[in-house]
Amino acid sequence: MSKTKPAPLPSDIRIGGYRILRQLASGGFGVVYLAQDASGQKVALKEYLPASLVERRPGELLPVVPSDKLSLYRLGLKSFFEEGRALAQISHPAVVGVLNFFRENETVYMAMNYLEGATLQDFIVVARELKRPKVFRESTIRSLFDEVLRGLRIVHQHKMLHLDIKPANIFITDDNRAVLIDFGAAREVLNTEGSFVRPMYTPGFAAPEMYRRGAELGPWTDIYAMGATVYACMRGYPPDDVPKRQEKDSLPLELARLRGIYSDQLIDLVSWCMQLDPLARPQSVFELLRELNREVARGFGPADLSRAHASSPLPGEASSSFLDL
Repeated sequence: MSKTKPAPLPSDIRIGGYRILRQLASGGFGVVYLAQDASGQKVALKEYLPASLVERRPGELLPVVPSDKLSLYRLGLKSFFEEGRALAQISHPAVVGVLNFFRENETVYMAMNYLEGATLQDFIVVARELKRPKVFRESTIRSLFDEVLRGLRIVHQHKMLHLDIKPANIFITDDNRAVLIDFGAAREVLNTEGSFVRPMYTPGFAAPEMYRRGAELGPWTDIYAMGATVYACMRGYPPDDVPKRQEKDSLPLELARLRGIYSDQLIDLVSWCMQLDPLARPQSVFELLRELNREVARGFGPADLSRAHASSPLPGEASSSFLDL
């Protein structure tokens, strides 16, 4: 019988000066609430609440941590707190803004900018149902990932890794910005130090080194996930996960099927990012950005991308957006 998830905080209570309005999302490592600050501004309030380590009954505020899991809980708590501290120092439109982070109720909370829109995953699902050869146009993909990679480059410059890049963690706002959300440092710490039955990475987007306890992680780890995310924008589905690729790698064949639909240069870039050997991938986001923005035979270049960014309609909408289906 599966363990019951810890209950979210009740609505209308105040935590650290924020009033909880409702739950927005929950996962294995925390809960995100829609909340209001003292001025009435809406924020997304993320609570560190790893479901595998804590219990909490409905209506209660304090998580209950069994004694045998306390040291691991505190390790993840420290990582979550340090992640909030680091993100609060980053100001970039493509990185979710952390407004505040604080300890309360024997856990940690992170107040972030509240974003309205949908995830890239939501758009992929809509686009693939149209059953067109191209899920997104190449100009759309290049424009979107130029924006996201510039944000990721700043993250890496702050000695941070995202560690869970995937379409569900790229948010497309109503004012047409692409924003990296839901960083995974605390997850990785718990995965490294704990003995969890279920993996804490996302199959298809996690690099091979994330499957090996104690393996060195670096910018190349996020770059693998970024390549897998571009692949999902081209195919409409995630690539095979690492164990399947290591047994029989169908990625070259899948990419070959995209030739003539997307430029060879973009296809080769995805292949480069998704090499199973970390040393065979781009070693920095700067290196990847330079290749992404290199002009190709089809005439894509930075100037074309900026125009594409401002002129492509969303499905069912007349307003402009770079997510051109």
